Amino acid sequence: MADAVALADLRTISVSQDAQAPENRLGPLAIVDIGSNSVRLVIYDSITRAPAVLHNEKAICAIGRNMVSNGRLNEEGIRSALAALARYRMLADAHRADVREAVATAAARDSPNGNDFVSRAEAAWGSPIRILSGEEEARIAAEGVIAGIPKADGLAADLGGGSLDMVPVREAQTGAPLTFPFGPLRLMDLAKGDRDKAREIVDRGLEKSGRLAQVSGRTLYAVGGAWRSFARVDMEETRYPLHVLHQYEIPRGRALKLARVMAQMSRKSLDRMGVISRRRAEALPYGAIVLERLLLSANLDRVVISAYGLREGLLHVQLSPEERAKDPLIEFAASANRRLSRTPAHASELFRWMAPLFEDETPVLRRVRETVCLFSDIGWRRHPDDRATGGFNEVVTAPFAGASHRDRMLIATAIFHRYSGDEDFSGKSGIQELLNAGDSRLARRLGLAARLGFAISTAAVGELPHYPLKMAGNRLLLEISRWRAAIAAEPVQKRLSELAQSLGLKSDLIVA
Repeated sequence: MADAVALADLRTISVSQDAQAPENRLGPLAIVDIGSNSVRLVIYDSITRAPAVLHNEKAICAIGRNMVSNGRLNEEGIRSALAALARYRMLADAHRADVREAVATAAARDSPNGNDFVSRAEAAWGSPIRILSGEEEARIAAEGVIAGIPKADGLAADLGGGSLDMVPVREAQTGAPLTFPFGPLRLMDLAKGDRDKAREIVDRGLEKSGRLAQVSGRTLYAVGGAWRSFARVDMEETRYPLHVLHQYEIPRGRALKLARVMAQMSRKSLDRMGVISRRRAEALPYGAIVLERLLLSANLDRVVISAYGLREGLLHVQLSPEERAKDPLIEFAASANRRLSRTPAHASELFRWMAPLFEDETPVLRRVRETVCLFSDIGWRRHPDDRATGGFNEVVTAPFAGASHRDRMLIATAIFHRYSGDEDFSGKSGIQELLNAGDSRLARRLGLAARLGFAISTAAVGELPHYPLKMAGNRLLLEISRWRAAIAAEPVQKRLSELAQSLGLKSDLIVA
């Protein structure tokens, strides 16, 4: 775990302080993003660090199709966009989303009839729509990357249908923005369908910037539907065991190789792959061209997919500094604990009670352990036969941010052991590909510690402090007062023994 990709020095939120904190119900917030290719709506339940998504929808309208050739927004695309916005208005009304934010990006700002379209769009949406400059779009998308990956260090790049908008990011701060007019729809139009010419256009634009050397050797945080589709293809090709796009990593060499292959593929060939939507397939080769040329021009070391972008950035910039500083993983887990646990305050007791087993833990481990404790009772309403696997699946696919895939799998595996005991988990879901032997041992110990805690307390608040857990020499000690000795029945003894074995210790009940 020492080398796990995580937020080692991000301030963690104390479980004891947060387990029963009330939800911030300011909201719902509805956000609309009118891009060159798609029109999207997301409705958040609250304006907080880790809000729940009440609804998320997109319509592929392609208002920017053939804009270079025709000089205007696509009329069929405009009709589709206005219809989508009228629907989105009704959905926002249904959820009583009084707080609303709508923005339009490259196609609307660059087209001669962009202002006319936005006026019609405002009538359909029923609220003002802000046309973002390229620099504003780049900065807000980068804020979204920081919201989802707080320790991002490299180049946040949002590839929309009409533009590529980029900002260096480091230590939750953004640098000077760069914007280029070669999103896939516009690049197709500029190059007249000639992919070699498309490469030349991208290369000339990137060379003129002269500002990419500062991110050499660092990470590309890729935002946008074309690059998410690219990642889905890579997942399929590598048979990746976890179908979660956020923080999916692709090494430089593999990304370049796949980009070159996909840049040559026909739409029909992409359709046959079955992992890309038909409406996305046409533009994907041009998205692959931009990715290849950007990796080479900026000498970036790897690609990390960010599912967070412009819409999440629009939420993030509205948060107070105190709210922005919170850990998104802990915030999500604390919210899940409040919704799903029998007694939410038990998580903080469990966290403190097992602490003697992890006296030398790093900030990374403490954060993982907090998350495990907060998730430790999410399966109690499930059928007993489904608690281990069901709890694992619920955690491993949960829409939280701020955790690498390795950390995500480690936390989910700990929840599996919390319900299954020391049952071997190797071979399930390709887990061995994401965790090393040390990670697997840690997940087992965390899960078994939680399992013992629930055997003693049955999630009742105030019970665990009566039964201190200690390590002394080669023994794991559970101290029980004489008048509480009956608690140490066979289930407790068995789970204490399993936990001790996972630590390489002998177990001992001390009744005094």
